[in-house]
Amino acid sequence: MVRTSTTDAGRPAITSLQDREVSYRARPRAILIAVAGLATVPALVTPAAAQSRKKGTENCKTIKVRSGETLELTETTTVGALTIEEGGTIAAPDGHGLTLTVNGVETGGKLSELTDGYGGLATAIAPGTYRGKVILTVAVANDVDYSDLVFPIRQAIYVDADGVDESKSVPSDVRGGTVGDTGSHNITLLSNGESFNGVYVTGGATYELTKPKIAFDGNGRCDFIGYGASVVGTGEGTNLVLDGATIRNQGLVRTAVIADATANVVVKNSTIHCADGEHVPDEYPATGTGDTRYMITVPWMLGISGNVRATNLLGASTRASYINSSISSEKWGALSVDGGSDCVLTAINSKISNTGGEGYGSYAIGGVTEHFLGCTYDVGDYALIHWGSSAHYGDSTREAVAELNESLELGLTSSELRKLPEKSTHIRAGRFMVLWYADGSVDIDGGTRVDTGEATFMCKSVAATVTVDGSKGARLNPGNGIIFQLMDTDRPSSVQVTGKPWTTEMIGTYTDPTGSATKSTTWVTTSAQATDSTASFTDIDLAGDFYNAVRGGGNADLEGQNLVLDFTRSTVKGVISATTTKHHVSTITIEQYREISEVTNTPGAVVNNGVVVTLGSRSTWTVTGTSYLSALTLASNASVKAPRGKKVTLTVDGTPTAIKAGTSYTGALTLTVA
Repeated sequence: MVRTSTTDAGRPAITSLQDREVSYRARPRAILIAVAGLATVPALVTPAAAQSRKKGTENCKTIKVRSGETLELTETTTVGALTIEEGGTIAAPDGHGLTLTVNGVETGGKLSELTDGYGGLATAIAPGTYRGKVILTVAVANDVDYSDLVFPIRQAIYVDADGVDESKSVPSDVRGGTVGDTGSHNITLLSNGESFNGVYVTGGATYELTKPKIAFDGNGRCDFIGYGASVVGTGEGTNLVLDGATIRNQGLVRTAVIADATANVVVKNSTIHCADGEHVPDEYPATGTGDTRYMITVPWMLGISGNVRATNLLGASTRASYINSSISSEKWGALSVDGGSDCVLTAINSKISNTGGEGYGSYAIGGVTEHFLGCTYDVGDYALIHWGSSAHYGDSTREAVAELNESLELGLTSSELRKLPEKSTHIRAGRFMVLWYADGSVDIDGGTRVDTGEATFMCKSVAATVTVDGSKGARLNPGNGIIFQLMDTDRPSSVQVTGKPWTTEMIGTYTDPTGSATKSTTWVTTSAQATDSTASFTDIDLAGDFYNAVRGGGNADLEGQNLVLDFTRSTVKGVISATTTKHHVSTITIEQYREISEVTNTPGAVVNNGVVVTLGSRSTWTVTGTSYLSALTLASNASVKAPRGKKVTLTVDGTPTAIKAGTSYTGALTLTVA
């Protein structure tokens, strides 16, 4: 059922005005006009309008709104030209929104300034002259609440459980193809205005977009609600499928795909790219804001920049899945999860990338579960930023994909499942594979290959859990020779400000601590503790170092933290040690945002930063440099050795001690290679 609104007389509201001309002289008061079919333009209260009608120019071609004048349109109107002078305004009645299209392209939409308190968050049609097939659509408002704000979303196609609701849609922005109640095919949606949405699916609807082409150029305003996004799927019971989509956007937070509020969104065989907006509003704080109602740039404390992420996953128990697709952002992030809880993000046989040299592949927060099978990453900084969730990287085996197809209701047919090739995941990240800021797990298996410019794993004094199974060829290749870096957080914090609509600005400074760490009287370094970071490696050959630089003793409210490492049927060649770190610069502010996480290590004796190592069955550690541990356990068939031509020695609490298989050592352990 495709619905249209009607006038009081029962006529369709979506009508056109052909070959007519009305000129509205400057009047400091509103003028109300209703246009329906080919009916005569109603007499207006202005003498100029009455004079125009008397001249016989009842079939109008143009509308002109003078400075100081407000024209309120009550129905959709089509003309050949529209002129709005500076200070002139066109508006819709309360409970409605107004959208301008010219030759099938949404245009002219201009957001209010941020310092207006968002000006009700609405857009206005910018002054100027518009010629062509000019359609002013008056549509029923789609007002969406977020926090204490109401976002007046306008969209080309609005879909709910009853199908397409044309009274809330802007049909004149839909070019080509077909639009139906259960799906749209081969449509094109274009916009160069601000905060116009493409397709908005809600209310438990099931809808499929096949081969849509969407290109939006202009700013959005909030990607925590999808204001200005190309496609939004939201609401419990909503199922949205994009198949063969091409979406290319440019603009501040002009997101391509939003999944929200328990919806299930599946994107397959599609190409998505979002490029940064060219100009951040002057009134926006230079340091950014952490207030999600207003945030339009990535928090610089993450060590990256950018002002648009390609996708966002929001709400409670929402699912977003990307299959055989390419998802890229210029900077910031390709696959984001934010502002939600217990969501599921999945990518299968997809390419995930940043094109501008900075950014992340995915973000994990709020207990999200993330699956990446057979994916290729080419990201500026991090494959994953971890804020407390779980992520798995592996192969797209038929069994694994079939299991996700069923459990996540991906809707892949048996034919589609057969055609998906089995692939291994390959990650190329400019800095780290994973950056942890909160407790969370990462599992790596299959033939996953991880190539990073710097350390593989970067953990900021939280309980990270890493499990790597190399039995099917998984490999870790850290560009700087460090596999695991555990260190204190160096993330400057936000501060409260007043006098602006946002509640926090990202103002902060990090300064390296000086002097030696203070020994805690309570922290235990010789055995694993519940808050430790742990990593387990099975059936893999590793070349790289493992460092724990947590100071403890009350620094950063931590008494201590251990790095707990377990190796089974594995070899490791490198330094495993307690250490101290030093940044390349002593103080980090927004100007030095790229220095976050950039440290050098100096191995030294354990203070509160225990290093607990277990060499399990058939495991060997080749020690390449002086290493300081707090505990070492060797299985009966495990060994510790030095590189060829050298010798490794062990002291325990300063006493030379033989290294024997089947033995455990605790205390101040120092392994030296000579």
